[in-house]
Amino acid sequence: MEIRRATAVSELLAAGHLYDSPPRAGWAEAFLAAQGHLMLIAYTTEGFPAGFVSGIEMLHPDKGVELCLYELSVDEAHRRRGVGRALTEALVAEARERGCYDVWVGVEPDNEAALRTYRSAGAREEGAFSMLTWEFEVKDR
Repeated sequence: MEIRRATAVSELLAAGHLYDSPPRAGWAEAFLAAQGHLMLIAYTTEGFPAGFVSGIEMLHPDKGVELCLYELSVDEAHRRRGVGRALTEALVAEARERGCYDVWVGVEPDNEAALRTYRSAGAREEGAFSMLTWEFEVKDR
């Protein structure tokens, strides 16, 4: 397995089977162009995108830069082989190299697979929190 940073729209589209919904080329282009956005893709020796992790840098005047682990996804046939852990560790290493003061991720308390993955990659729990959202109709770019 090889983990590489995605730098082309074609790479993001080729990993479409890993997303919750089909990717859109315009959004993929905007993601790559946005400062502080990062996607790492794990490839099998045959070149198949087996998983990805995405992160977004967040800057605050009194804290500096932290990285949010936005999403982790591993192809079902490649799960429980260390792909998720390797992707998480690679993202954490990238955050260190960028000078971030931490990396954080929100996880549902009953998502045992995600909790195991993040713990195995060295994360520690900060405690439970509630996530509240405002949802809007999605408009195409």
